[in-house]
Amino acid sequence: MEFRLGGSGGQGLILAGIILADAAIMEGKNAVQTQSYGPEARGGASKAEVIISESAIDYPKVTMPNVLLCLSDEAYRKYGQVVDPNGLVITDTSMHLPLPNEKTMVPLYRLPVLSIAREKIGRGLTANMVALGCLNA
Repeated sequence: MEFRLGGSGGQGLILAGIILADAAIMEGKNAVQTQSYGPEARGGASKAEVIISESAIDYPKVTMPNVLLCLSDEAYRKYGQVVDPNGLVITDTSMHLPLPNEKTMVPLYRLPVLSIAREKIGRGLTANMVALGCLNA
C-alpha cells in the first residue's frame, strides 16, 4: 500500500508519515517513509510518502499512491497528478480543486480536516493527527 501525504510546510504531514510508518512496523509489517519539502520553514509544498507491505520493499519511493491525502492546493497541484486508478483521494474542504477528469476518476473525499483541527481541538497545527484519523477510518 502506497500513501502520499501532501500539504504546506508546517502542517505536520511529514510527522504524520513517520507515525503512519511506525504504526505499520508495530503491527509487524514492513514500512518505509520518505519526505520532501521546500526551503521554507513554513508554507511551500511538502510531502511524506509511506509504503507499507507484508513483504520486503525493494524501492523506497512511492510510484503510484493508493491513497493521496492533500491539505493544500499547492501540494495537490505538485503531488496529486498520479493516483492508482483503484485508489482514493482525500482533500480538505477548503481546497479549490479542478473537476476530475473522467478517465482518471478515483473516489474523492473532501473532509473538513483543517476546520476540525481549529474548531474542535483548538489548534490548526493538529491537522496532521486529524488527517491520520481520516486515513484510519
